[in-house]
Amino acid sequence: MCSYASPPPLDATPLPEPGVPTRRSRPALSPSRAMDFKQCPLKYRLRAIDRVPEPPTRNAVRGTVVHAVLEDLYGLPAAERGPDRADALAVPALTRVTAERPEIGELITAADQDKFLGEVRALVRTYYRLEDPTGFEPESREARVEVELADGVLLRGFVDRIDVAPTGQLRVVDYKTGRSPGTKRETRALFQLKFYALMMLRTRGIVPAQLRLIYLADEQILTYAPDEEELVRFERTLAALWAAIREAGRTGDFPPNPSWLCTYCDYKPLCPEFGGSTPAYPGWPDEALGESPEEVLAEAVAD
Repeated sequence: MCSYASPPPLDATPLPEPGVPTRRSRPALSPSRAMDFKQCPLKYRLRAIDRVPEPPTRNAVRGTVVHAVLEDLYGLPAAERGPDRADALAVPALTRVTAERPEIGELITAADQDKFLGEVRALVRTYYRLEDPTGFEPESREARVEVELADGVLLRGFVDRIDVAPTGQLRVVDYKTGRSPGTKRETRALFQLKFYALMMLRTRGIVPAQLRLIYLADEQILTYAPDEEELVRFERTLAALWAAIREAGRTGDFPPNPSWLCTYCDYKPLCPEFGGSTPAYPGWPDEALGESPEEVLAEAVAD
């Protein structure tokens, strides 16, 4: 395996200030939004266009806090990145996340906080059995990356960590607080990895040497080494997917696609398949407000 050093930080688009709306020229395609459309066009519409809020879940909040701990950990000098210091980062990470989304305080109550923090610390301790955070310096942490493809498709992704070797080789790392995918979910994981690899190719002009998904719940690492020809084919796949999304956006036709995943969907009350009433289509947001802090947190963890 390559040894990794720390060149200058990635020039990524900054996150919006909490409470201060920013403008973006048009919607973008991210791994999570792409999978939403493939899974259920109506779900995509309600999330990406209508922006119907979803209540936070305990698992999602735990994932957000674990990501925050690991981000803060790599902000420390390498010698200070021991497990005990990581444990100490859990409380300020939860405090910061709760400040950004006050409704989390109703989900993680004071009486439940110690148990919740114990779950966070257990996942972070698992991380130490998979990587040694004292052995290298990452180039970037929790980077928001955007790139426009030649045919006008705007890609957006949140990359947990980018490492660069002295040879210039890239390693892209994403933390997952759930379990590693079974056969049915491997396609989704591979889709996300290819998406990241393509963004690195188009922003930096090189194919990453390795992409790594680290699953903390069952201590598994999924790795992928792409090649440029494969990524060019994948780029065409994304272009076709985006064309389908834009056509749906033009017509307003985002049909539901019932499946076993509906069991876990928060939008069932708005879905006609479950007797719900879908709101009137608001139209394609060619000029829309930038993501709220809630959307940034949700998308960063989803990706």
